[in-house]
Amino acid sequence: MTSSTRYRGVLSPVITPFGPNLSPGAERMVRHCRWLLAQDVGLAIFGTNSEANSLSVKEKRGLLDALAEAGIPGERLMPGTGCCALSDSVELTRHALECGAAGVLMLPPFFYKGVSDDGLFASYAEVIERVADERLRIYLYHIPPVSQVPISLALIERLLEAYPGVIAGIKDSSGDWSNTQAMLERFQPRGFDVFAGNETFLLATLRGGGAGCITATGNVNPGAIVQLYRSWQGVDADAQQQALDATRAVFQRFPMIPALKAAVAHYADDPGYARVRPPLVALSAAQRADLLSALTEQGFAMPGL
Repeated sequence: MTSSTRYRGVLSPVITPFGPNLSPGAERMVRHCRWLLAQDVGLAIFGTNSEANSLSVKEKRGLLDALAEAGIPGERLMPGTGCCALSDSVELTRHALECGAAGVLMLPPFFYKGVSDDGLFASYAEVIERVADERLRIYLYHIPPVSQVPISLALIERLLEAYPGVIAGIKDSSGDWSNTQAMLERFQPRGFDVFAGNETFLLATLRGGGAGCITATGNVNPGAIVQLYRSWQGVDADAQQQALDATRAVFQRFPMIPALKAAVAHYADDPGYARVRPPLVALSAAQRADLLSALTEQGFAMPGL
């Protein structure tokens, strides 16, 4: 992938491992990234399920450098670079480009609620103008259930008109299919790539002309999700979607980030993957047993991990 090409397919907000002192575990992260790449999953590092907002800019820069030094291809990265502080967003975005990232996933500044589209437009515009790099491709991150700061259709229209090419697409984690559908109908024909926020809407998004999905469970179920992306026009696509939904439903019975990490720790036979940063807490022994039992009943596996 080059700066002139676009992301397609399945990406995952890569879990961030932590050491015993809760510092980021670059070695484990590199190992997990390599496994995901082997499954043809792109790396949306520093996403929600990466515990991104529990990491400092310095820590994120350090992890980006570690991935680059380990030979992780920058063109497979879509780092999350949207922060509450404008200067942090600019610094992290610049560093992502320096590391060869083909695009960045950008939250709106999310601390202040009830802000106007004018304010959000100004924020994105300031980042674009200050980064001032023709390689910059921004994928907006719409996750109002968490951020409480929505990215409206009107704001997307305005950004596309002001910064064509730079505003490259969106991850729609609203959970509202009508919103995703509106983005597909209104903006996808203009080269604005729409990614579903999880694999539950993958088939519908692809049928609507979308680019794929960026999903937490790509961390644990990449092969099956990629298979649907590749074969979505096949006769068994709906059955594949139902199977994906069933696996995701198991994880959604638990706090998602601790559950993802517990699964990776179990199938990698490495308990270190299970650590989370406060204020999150790891699954209890009983929760972990319930999760693994439910996955076993489904015949779930993570081959090659």
